[in-house]
This record gives sequence, structure tokens and C-alpha cells, in this order.
Amino acid sequence: MSYEMIALLMFSSMMLMLLTGQRVFGAIGGIASIAAILLWGTGGGDIPFSAAMKLMKWYPLLTLPMFIFMGYVLSETKIADDLYKMFHVWMGPINGGLAIGTILLMVLISAMNGLSVAGMAIGATIALPELLKRNYDKRMVTGVIQAGSSLGILVPPSVVLVLYAMIARAPVGQLWLAGAVPGLMMAALFIIYIAVRCRIQPELGPALAVNERDVSRGEKYRLLLAGLLPLIIFAMMMVPFVMGKTSLVEASAVGALTALIASVLRRRMTWDILILCLRNTLGISCMFMWIILAALGFGAVFDGLGAVKAIESLFTERLGLSPWMILILMQLSFLVMGTFLDDTAMLVIVAPLYVPLVGSLDLGMPRGDILIWYGVLYTITTQIAYMTPPFGYNLFLMRAMAPKSITMRDIYGSITPFVLVMILALVIVMVFPQIALWLPNLIYGK
Repeated sequence: MSYEMIALLMFSSMMLMLLTGQRVFGAIGGIASIAAILLWGTGGGDIPFSAAMKLMKWYPLLTLPMFIFMGYVLSETKIADDLYKMFHVWMGPINGGLAIGTILLMVLISAMNGLSVAGMAIGATIALPELLKRNYDKRMVTGVIQAGSSLGILVPPSVVLVLYAMIARAPVGQLWLAGAVPGLMMAALFIIYIAVRCRIQPELGPALAVNERDVSRGEKYRLLLAGLLPLIIFAMMMVPFVMGKTSLVEASAVGALTALIASVLRRRMTWDILILCLRNTLGISCMFMWIILAALGFGAVFDGLGAVKAIESLFTERLGLSPWMILILMQLSFLVMGTFLDDTAMLVIVAPLYVPLVGSLDLGMPRGDILIWYGVLYTITTQIAYMTPPFGYNLFLMRAMAPKSITMRDIYGSITPFVLVMILALVIVMVFPQIALWLPNLIYGK
């Protein structure tokens, strides 16, 4: 059997296991280990062992549990609730103001957690009931929460970009900085859409009633200070890092410790909440470590088979595709896979093939910049895949958290304009790579 057929058999076997509901790390790592032993005998067992050692020696991985813990502390101690109260008072008098405030809330939650699930949970439990109670259109608000929560995997500190960094052997700090400007740009596009739509159709997002707006100036500023606490925590973590005073790992430790101290000083941290935060942090961190381990093993087997070179030869020599055509086909494949796989599964399945291929394309940029830029493109495409039927990840999260008055049809119907905005953002970043590369080049080029 040729190596190309072996690679195809591995890939199809892995897809079959994933479609039958097997755990991602078990499907990928199991296929990699079995293939390695069948191909190279007992010596093939060194491949997963080598991947494990590589993972354990990857120092930036320490940022993963730190940021996850920080996000859980801010969420479970209800410090994030203060943010929404602040936006409620300050943005409520504008048509669509609470929806705009929800997007801003999601940006800040993303900057504290790095996972879309956290933004979805907070948006569905805090923002959704308030928006519905104030007669916001249910399709508008479900779309707002789904789109806003997807920012969690693009705005730093994105956990997904940590996973990409490990597989692509790219610096995490540069990837996070690369995701910052596109993430803020996408949030701004969401806000512009909401503002324009609610100005044309005020019934979709009515302003707050006069009696709800009647809040004293002192109360407004008190809420402003309370809502700014998460921003202060984020600034204490990121400013020294951007200025070069701390490393990435040190910055993540500062963020986790500052969030913990803030929750204690606000008298919101209890022993039960601390145990819950630690348990959830351990569970999420271990899940990602197993996935990274499986991905490294699978990629090593694929590389040993020469599958990467075979695919590169297929696209560039046999089919004669231009670099941009290859890049567009990659993004389209992510969109298709996103209808039935989550972001981590998509990345670990195709990254061993796509990352070396995209790094070899002649796109007029250094290879390092291409890998950083492509990480942002992958993440934006994943955001789109999260929200596209029939099996978009965020669609089912919203169905699980939304009240019964919001049907699956409403949820499907709510995402169309926001998906179009995401596609626009993807095209802009593809056409103008410096949107993603400007900040990391500015900081790391010093």
C-alpha cells in the first residue's frame, strides 16, 4: 500500500471515529498510535512519547491554566455582572444601546477568559433576560449573544490560539497581539450593524424607559468604577507584558493573582467558589493538553509518511493552483468542517497538513508572518463555522441556554447578518494582512 493511501486511510478512520461521537483526543491519538505501531513496529511507540515530552517542555503552555482560572474567578464571583450593570445605565438611552453594551461586555469577557463558552454563558444568563424583558427583538438578541461570544477565541488571551501556536510552532505572544486588532475591528462592525439596524427599525432595540434612565450621577459613576475593575485587572496583566517588563507566563500569573485578590477584597470569593474555579480550570486545561498531545502525535505520523509533501505537490504542481486559490480553498474547507466539528477538532485534523503548506506559499511575506496571519484567518473562519447550520457549535449552546420562547428556527434565523459581517471581516484581513501583523511587529520588532 502506498503512503498516500495509508494517509487517506488514517484520515478517513479518524473522521469516522469523530462522527460516531468519540472524544477528540481519543480518536486522533488512537489512530496516530495504531498507525505508528503498524508502520514502524514497537519503535513507533516512541512517537507519542516524544510528543508528550515536547508538550511538557513547552513553557508557554503554563499560560493556559492561568487565564482559564482568571476567567472562572471573574465569572463565578459575579464581577462580570458589574460590567453589564454599567453598560445598562450608560448605553440604555440609545436605540439598540443594550445590545451594543452586550457586544462590549463580550469583548471584555473574551479578554478575561479566552473561551467562547464563557461569553455565551454570561450573555445567556445575564444579558438575554434583560434584553427580552425590555422588548428587544428575540432574533436580534440571540444573534448578538452568539456573535459576541464568538469573539472569545480571537481576542487575547485566546485559548484556541495557544493550541494553534503549539501545532504551528509559532510564538503565542505574537498570535495574541495579531488577534487583538481584528477582534476589535469585528466587534466594531457588529456595533455599527446594530446601531444602523436599530436606527432604521427602532422596534428591534427600543431605548430604556425614562424611569429606568433616572439614575443619579453618583450612582452612574459608582457603577462605572465597579465595571472598570475587570479592565484594571486586564491592564495590570497586559501593560507590563506589552512594555517588555514581564514574560507571557509571568503576565498570565499576574492576571490570575490580581483577579483572585480583587474577588477577595470585594468579599465575593468563598471556599466553595474557589474549589469550583480550581476544578473547572483543571478539567479544561487537561482537556486541551490531551488534544494537543494527540495532535502532535498525529502530525508526526503524517509527516513521517510524507503526506504534507504529497498534498503540497498536488495543489501546486498537479492542479497548478495559485497561492491565493489554495488559501481560499483552505478557508472553505474549515467552513465545511465547522458544520459538524468544533474548533479544536478542526485544527488538530488539518493543521499538520495546512500549516506546512501555507508556510511554503509565496504570498510576499516572511514565513513567520504568514503563520501568524494564517492563525488569525483560521480563527475568524472558525468563528463563522461556530454559527453556521446545521451543527454550528454556538447554535446548540444558545438552544441549551435560551428560554423556551426562543425556538431553533429563531436561533437559525438570527445569525445570518452577523455571519455576513464576519465574512466581511475575514475578507478585510485577507486583503490587508497588516491589520493582523501591525501590532505584533510593532511590539516584537522593537
